[in-house]
Amino acid sequence: MNKTIKITFILLLITHISFAQKKILDHKDFDIWNVIKNKTISPNGKFVMYSLEKGERDNHLIIKDAKATSILEHERSEKGQFSYNSKFALFTIKAWKDSIVEMKRRKVKKDKLPKDTLGIYNLEENTLTKIANVKSYKIPEKWSGYVAYYLEEIKKEKEKSEEKDSISDKKDKKKKKDKKVGKDNGYHLVLRNLLTQKQDTFKYVTDFTFAKKEKRFAFTTTGQDSIIKAGVFVLNLEDNKLTKIHEAEKPKYYQLNFSESGNYLGFVVDTDTTKIQIRPYELYIWNDGNTTAEKLVDDSTSPTGYKVSSDGNLSFSKDETKLYFGLATPPIVKDTTLIYEEIVNVEVWTYNEPRLYTVQELQVKNDRKKSYQTVIHLNTANKLVQLATTNYPNSLLGDEGNANYALVRNPKPYQLESQWTGSRLSDYAVVNTTTGETKKALSKVTSSVRLSPKGKYAYGYNSADSTWFAYSIASEKRLDLTKGKMFYNELNDSPRHPGSYGSAGWTKDDASIIIYDRYDIWKFNPDNGSSSRLTNGREHKIRYRYVKLDNEKRYIDESEKWLFTTFNEINKHSGYFEYNPKTNKGKQLVTGPYSYSRPIKAQQGKNLIFTQESFIEFPNIRYSDLSFKKQTVLSNANPQQDEYNWGTAELVNWTSLDGKALTGMLIKPENFDPNKKYPMIVNFYEKSSNGLFRHKAPSAGRSTINYSFYTSRGYVIFNPDVYYRIGYPGESAYNCVIPGVTSLIEKGFIDKDNIGTQGHSWGGYQIAYLVTRTNIFKAAESGAPVANMISAYGGIRWWTGLSRQFQYEHTQSRIGGTPWEYPSRYIENSPIFNIDKINTPLLIMHNDADGHVPWYQGIEFFVSLRRLGKPSWFLNYNGEPHWPVKLQNRKDFNIRMAQFFDYYLQGKPKPVWMERGVPAIEKGINQGLELINETDKN
Repeated sequence: MNKTIKITFILLLITHISFAQKKILDHKDFDIWNVIKNKTISPNGKFVMYSLEKGERDNHLIIKDAKATSILEHERSEKGQFSYNSKFALFTIKAWKDSIVEMKRRKVKKDKLPKDTLGIYNLEENTLTKIANVKSYKIPEKWSGYVAYYLEEIKKEKEKSEEKDSISDKKDKKKKKDKKVGKDNGYHLVLRNLLTQKQDTFKYVTDFTFAKKEKRFAFTTTGQDSIIKAGVFVLNLEDNKLTKIHEAEKPKYYQLNFSESGNYLGFVVDTDTTKIQIRPYELYIWNDGNTTAEKLVDDSTSPTGYKVSSDGNLSFSKDETKLYFGLATPPIVKDTTLIYEEIVNVEVWTYNEPRLYTVQELQVKNDRKKSYQTVIHLNTANKLVQLATTNYPNSLLGDEGNANYALVRNPKPYQLESQWTGSRLSDYAVVNTTTGETKKALSKVTSSVRLSPKGKYAYGYNSADSTWFAYSIASEKRLDLTKGKMFYNELNDSPRHPGSYGSAGWTKDDASIIIYDRYDIWKFNPDNGSSSRLTNGREHKIRYRYVKLDNEKRYIDESEKWLFTTFNEINKHSGYFEYNPKTNKGKQLVTGPYSYSRPIKAQQGKNLIFTQESFIEFPNIRYSDLSFKKQTVLSNANPQQDEYNWGTAELVNWTSLDGKALTGMLIKPENFDPNKKYPMIVNFYEKSSNGLFRHKAPSAGRSTINYSFYTSRGYVIFNPDVYYRIGYPGESAYNCVIPGVTSLIEKGFIDKDNIGTQGHSWGGYQIAYLVTRTNIFKAAESGAPVANMISAYGGIRWWTGLSRQFQYEHTQSRIGGTPWEYPSRYIENSPIFNIDKINTPLLIMHNDADGHVPWYQGIEFFVSLRRLGKPSWFLNYNGEPHWPVKLQNRKDFNIRMAQFFDYYLQGKPKPVWMERGVPAIEKGINQGLELINETDKN
């Protein structure tokens, strides 16, 4: 017995020592953590390729087989893809980022920096070929054997001649000088046979494309080559026959595209060599067997008021009977005779124009490129039918372009009111693609209406009546499928109509539509509205969702078994479920305390890759088949994690001040001791508990605390779910968050005197509000907060140009009306009006290029705190948007935020920037991140 006790004691001692010896995460550790990028499985399912990106810098590419055996590893490589026959892997090899940094430090010019290299790995022969100075490359989508790539322009130093050229020699050389390679004149293009390694080079190429299914290749060139002049060329790779199908002097080509089989090729060309503003674009088509392309449309044959567009997408119907292209209205012509001093630069904003001027300004480029989809019937004497017009500017094709009808949309009548409603209403009409006859079908619909795969129905969800509907193109009748049933968001707590849970798609021949409710999957008949429930999730609070494994298949095949994801709302477990539509029965394949990804299946097999993650477990790549019985872990991205003190995640429950049962996440240090008292940071946004099993790898986040970083350093993190009462978002946050905090204090392991809070954007606003109502927090970080809802209501979201009014009246800010309707609500929910009640030290981060929340909101908040002498600091990362994007700025923000919380919640030394700031004269020179020791103070 004594021996057993001694062994147990030794084991406990070893365990304690192992925990004690574990490392604590520091900011420098962000640089050694890997993220998996661009994971892909070969079409035959035998190989998997991915890259490990370490510290957001260099990528390390890895190819493994199904047994996790490493086939190839290559440093600084990324963006891998397999050939369709799975015989080759291609990827981009970059220069070391550190070497690029050092070259920039030495002021090396951009055109002298190292160029990318193309790596081609033969998976059968295990050989690697490297091709230097590659700008970009493409491989065929549905066949194999070739790669085409642009070569970078390489500038060579001119050799000094010992003898001076005569004047006549210089003139002669100037005449013979080759055209400069580059964006305007094209690049040299290499077409390489992957098997034989033979290759051809075509000079001054501006565009190129492979046919999807047949061995045809096309390219356009500006000429200036002694062999190949300017024009469009088609190369038949079966017999290596090159055909020049169009030529012109100094042409510009656009929208080069094959039909799926490669039997047709379409393009738009501008052959005018003058500088006129209205360009005379022409549409051409080439048919296999012809030696030249045929002109279909030009200015003289376009519909009245329209011209061929160089920006409209060019495509063929799947059955290759129709060619789709874009028409455009003539552009607005500038008066080029005016000089700068004569041009009036004034913005004229009008109260009743559909789009706010700020929106128009950001969409000028799109407006100039706007085109209207048009069809040419190739089997009917090239008959032209315009589908989209200025009355119905947006169009949608059915059955991959084969359908006899198209759906067109007009949002213009409702654009003005969207400024304050936030809704995207539209009128819809159906156009006969053969005759052009247009019939109005749906009015004032609040969702994006789509066409069923075969084009028999227009369908969507109308939030105004919370109903899914199907509109029969043939009968011209609308049928409400879910009216009176709960297929809308049951938890909606915003002052707007609830959204839907989405749909999975349609079964074969548009026989049924598959729609989700909160938990289950339903099948509806679009003709009579009859329905059947396929799962029984509601009884167990388990959510089922369909997984599309074949991206090529446009319908849900009832002759095959279906794969679903599952998610348990109670314990947050997830998994995969197999459903047999023939028997209406299914079985759970795997489930557990993890978060599972959407699997990626091999195109030509049953094998797939997926990830399984939890707060502790990194989402490494797993290889399996559709049964998920045998799983092979292929990657081991971060083995060093075992060396660090990490954390654990669990659910906690409490009751809000208004009596609602609530759930949240509690993240504890790995070496948690319930007998100790821990500092705690409360971080939240709205509802996050469904993410309990998401992994939180150490990284320099742009707006929030990193959970693994802080738990490693001895913090407990609490993330409470918040439910809102319309008109009172601030009070709602208080009612949910504060009792959650006090319930944890009552458990005995939280240091009530060292609790902080942190959040960004909507979270930043709520924190700004909370500190006006409570002194429970010793320190708070509030990122991009709205301090004054009255001034913010009249602001602009500068990334989109949208007015912020809709946000307060109908969406996230949840006021439910205007300031003149509910002035008291705006005042009560605005921290600025109660800022004198704040006693919590605040760190505010708000950047001057914020396109979501006007940064003057952060300024209003800070200068008011400063006016009252409240301890506060303001961070503005110049030129950064809603959050820091640049790595150096994200790292800086994470360091300052950790120093701020460490000082207030763990009693660590104060940094210089908190003691005296960083004067403008020292900006970018002295960051003030050094810690002040007690001796320094003295």
